[in-house]
Amino acid sequence: MEFSLEESISILKRTPSTIRSVLQDLPEKWTHQNEGPDTWSPFDVVGHLIHGEKTDWIPRTKIILFEEDKHFIPFDRFAQFKESGGKTMEDLLIEFEILRERNIKELIALNLEERDFDKHGIHPEFGEVTLKQLLAAWVVHDLGHIVQINRVMAKQYKEEAGPWPKYLAVLN
Repeated sequence: MEFSLEESISILKRTPSTIRSVLQDLPEKWTHQNEGPDTWSPFDVVGHLIHGEKTDWIPRTKIILFEEDKHFIPFDRFAQFKESGGKTMEDLLIEFEILRERNIKELIALNLEERDFDKHGIHPEFGEVTLKQLLAAWVVHDLGHIVQINRVMAKQYKEEAGPWPKYLAVLN
């Protein structure tokens, strides 16, 4: 499928409500468990998404479009462990919804034209990347974390599912 800003926005707009529908009002047993050492719980994932809203997608879009120095500031993939302390899942869901709505409005207000998608920035690991690649990665990043949240939750019942994990792909 070719990149489309309109189609991308249709996914990006839905991510907060999709995540809310899965996580809202669940006990911490579901939202704070992970898959083992060095893995993330659904709570951690939402914190990570919040940090991305603040420091990744729109800030990097602006670097590509408006800054003379095209180098991206490195993204701290683990910032949520410092930033989410003392917050509830509801706090995180609200913050994510607010930030995403603001960022979508900001993205739309940029009035991007086809030629803008080929403009580039410099990623600290990948080197030169285009705006189209950055925005497509934002969509895929969201979808991947939606899958991750569901996978982590499903694995909480792996042992309880008896012999069925053999047929439950999410558990393998």
